[in-house]
Amino acid sequence: MVSRSRTREQVADAVEAHTGSPWVMLSVATIGFVVNFWAWALLSPLGPLFRDEGTLGSLTESDVALLVAVPVVVGSLGRIIVGALTDRFGGRVLFPLVSVATIVPILFIAFFALDSYALLLVGGFFLGIGGTAFAVGVPFVNAWFPPERRGLAVGVFGAGMGGTAISALTTVKLYDGLGTEAPFLITAAALAVYAVVSWLVLRDAPGRGVPTTSLMTRLSANARLSITWQACVLYAVAFGGYVAFSVYLPSYLKTAHGLTAADASNRMAGFVLVAVLMRPVGGWLSDRFGAVPVLAAGYAVVVAGAAISAGTPPLDGVGTAAFLAMAAALGSGSGATFALIAKVTEPARVGGVTGLVGAAGGLGGFVPPLIMGYVYGRTDSYAIGLWLLAVAAAATLVLTLTVVRRTAQAQEQQ
Repeated sequence: MVSRSRTREQVADAVEAHTGSPWVMLSVATIGFVVNFWAWALLSPLGPLFRDEGTLGSLTESDVALLVAVPVVVGSLGRIIVGALTDRFGGRVLFPLVSVATIVPILFIAFFALDSYALLLVGGFFLGIGGTAFAVGVPFVNAWFPPERRGLAVGVFGAGMGGTAISALTTVKLYDGLGTEAPFLITAAALAVYAVVSWLVLRDAPGRGVPTTSLMTRLSANARLSITWQACVLYAVAFGGYVAFSVYLPSYLKTAHGLTAADASNRMAGFVLVAVLMRPVGGWLSDRFGAVPVLAAGYAVVVAGAAISAGTPPLDGVGTAAFLAMAAALGSGSGATFALIAKVTEPARVGGVTGLVGAAGGLGGFVPPLIMGYVYGRTDSYAIGLWLLAVAAAATLVLTLTVVRRTAQAQEQQ
């Protein structure tokens, strides 16, 4: 018995010794973000397929938009609670918990919901749990790094949103090639493996502050911070725009440009890849030059790209360039937003603020697909929706150069 006890202690000590590095923590957390976002986006590539196959009845464009948007809104609102819980219990507990909880709706969809639109909506609702992983990772990673490196670190973690690209590239192929349940079962298995690994490897940062006040008290206090509502607007446009494109771009490309479902998903994956690569770049640039210039440049690019795309230019030239430029701008803007939060927010509040801001970002991605589907159903054009994006980005650019700039300057003077 003594020998076994010592062996367990030695294993525990070995794990502790090899997992005390901030970069190990960042790597494992980022993998968790990738896997959970992969799960979160499973329904998006299948939306056009469900409509064309007719297995769920006669679906309209609005029906497809609602199906792919439901996980987004649930994952967004859930971040408010999950972010506050992460401040209290730490990422070491919340990462495996969120991963295990996401497995349940995935299996429900695989075995019970693939022939029913109503059940798919129910499954998609709970699939949104996977989207809350973002609010776990930001405060977890933030606590492991000094202020001058947090922009880069949180940006690297944020690149885990590329999990949506895995979904875009694999879901339709697995669905057609290995059976309708295959993409769901494979994703569930990946989540199960990650839940075990994260429980064994992750450790909360030494000296992490644990709040003692109630959940509602913390939520109320965080909501009253000026940086909270400012970052909510910034992220609603930056990350919200990314989410909107990542979930709706396959339907848009198929309808507006006549692409096949597979080709549209591949192009969406390219959009996601550019945004993912630019997110840590945005964080790094914010560490070097400040978040405000990075945000301002990003929103200016979105204004131009959305205005160009409203004219539906051909994809073999200007059209693709406009979308890729917007992807780069939205990705860098997402990274810069949390670099700003890391600089002006107390570490013990980062989780709560992240939850609220992350919710705003997700909700920013929920609304545009519904608007695009509604407008197209009545005008046979996506131009109005894209012009609305241009207007929203222009308004956010003005906010960045005025109110947000003053907030950042006030922090630098303290």
